[in-house]
Amino acid sequence: MKKKKILIQFFILIALFGNSKIVFSEDFISFNDWLVSFQESALQKGISQETIDSSFIDIQPNKRIIELDQKQPEFTITLDEYLNNTTPKFRVNKGKKLYIKHNKLLLEVARAYNVQPRFILALWGIETSFGRYTGSFNVIESLATLSYDMRRREYFTQELINALIIIDQGHASALTMDGSWAGAMGQCQFMPSSFLNHAVDFNKDGKKDIWNTLPDVFASAANYLFSSGWNDNETWGREVTVIKKIKDDYITTSAKRVDVNKKISEWAKMGVRNLDGSNLPEVDIDAYLVYPEGVDGRKFIVYENFKTILKWNRSLFFGLAVGRLSDLIEYY
Repeated sequence: MKKKKILIQFFILIALFGNSKIVFSEDFISFNDWLVSFQESALQKGISQETIDSSFIDIQPNKRIIELDQKQPEFTITLDEYLNNTTPKFRVNKGKKLYIKHNKLLLEVARAYNVQPRFILALWGIETSFGRYTGSFNVIESLATLSYDMRRREYFTQELINALIIIDQGHASALTMDGSWAGAMGQCQFMPSSFLNHAVDFNKDGKKDIWNTLPDVFASAANYLFSSGWNDNETWGREVTVIKKIKDDYITTSAKRVDVNKKISEWAKMGVRNLDGSNLPEVDIDAYLVYPEGVDGRKFIVYENFKTILKWNRSLFFGLAVGRLSDLIEYY
């Protein structure tokens, strides 16, 4: 019996932290056996026994999480539909009101991290509708479920370790650590790794609280952008029209490849104009020509800050939505 237990734990550890591509199911190994070995590994990685004991009380695999992961809807949405969904008029109006309400705090954060307030608001608005929808899943349960029974086991196992580190550091408890079914947490929807890298205790109360403390929420989002290369002397980009055919190799159509940059003056010579047909601004900065829906769709000139937004979420649509909402909050 002892040999069998050792063998089981050996295979679990390989699955958790090795390169094995074996997909375990409850028929092969029970969740409880998996959990015992995970907890032993967490202890070896420096997680306290107290945190381990308190974090896994009544934790079991959540079948709804598996369903959401394995049966994510496959559908095609146009850019217009996406922007209408993410930047509706009510969200713009709400953003404007919150800009006024939290102006002092936003300016303080902006000065500390060199990020314009409108982009902090735009990310906050798109991620959680300004904190209204932060997720109702227990993060430990979500990550444990995905670590035990999912294709990206190694990734979610490490995120589970990261979540325990956050609890160990006293920033949250297992009971209050709520988020999305995939483990994204708080009003800025950080994965635990992003929390450890970028979350900020801006109000200096000893906790980095991205769930309930707006100074920490704003500063954490700003710190993410700042740490990722944000330049507050530039904006994100603009919609354009193109009056000449441009080489396909120069055009960005995927967030996986945003690497052909030219000066704005060079794009202008190739036939890129403002949407109203006027000339592009005469500024000497690098820019990228983005066709998010191909040559027949809408076209955009974007700057380095747009690439920084993509580090938050690698989606051209998401980046354009953040840029659009920031503009609508600030200028319209």
